[in-house]
Amino acid sequence: MSVNQIYGESPNQFYLNLGKNFFAWMMAKRSSTYNKELGDRKRSLFANLQGKVLEISPRDGSNLRYYPPNIDLIGMEPDLQMHSYLQKQAKELGLNIDLRFGNAEWLDIEDNSVDTVVATLLLCSVPNINYTLQAILRVLKPGGSFLFIEHIAAPEGSLLRKIQNTISPIWKTLADNCYPDREIDIALQKAGFASVNYEYFQVGLPIVSPHIIGVATK
Repeated sequence: MSVNQIYGESPNQFYLNLGKNFFAWMMAKRSSTYNKELGDRKRSLFANLQGKVLEISPRDGSNLRYYPPNIDLIGMEPDLQMHSYLQKQAKELGLNIDLRFGNAEWLDIEDNSVDTVVATLLLCSVPNINYTLQAILRVLKPGGSFLFIEHIAAPEGSLLRKIQNTISPIWKTLADNCYPDREIDIALQKAGFASVNYEYFQVGLPIVSPHIIGVATK
């Protein structure tokens, strides 16, 4: 009897878990450098936040330090284990946060009630990006803004795009349904916002180096 059989784990599951552990280790090694790369961009993007702000999946709270203290902040976080951590972090930063259980597909927010929606590194992993963007449009007030930072597919025909397309099935499995080759920029342009403005930039991450940062207005 093998070790896998003793613990009720198939060989495929064993290698899958091994791959996920390696991926988590690799991303953790890069996270501090990555956060430093994005710091100035976030500071500029979030500088003028005011009124009611909804952040979808704040996760580890890496955006909170860049928020002004006088906003009415709602955090829609699907991982209940993160709620107490986020509450503590918000308190230390002088922020009032209304944490709610939910995700991008289920925004328990009234129509036309939010001044700004914030999402960073979210649209790469939602099951249906078009449905998510429509949900964001629904909750935004007329003239409200969607602020985003996302990694995107490399240009069609490029070597990196070929690598992204090839590795996508493995990457999605290891990275919680993250699509390295999702054309988020195109989806934003087609979603129905009154205007979409963004700029491209590169970060030092393997496979997902192409990024966009910008604002979409309802």
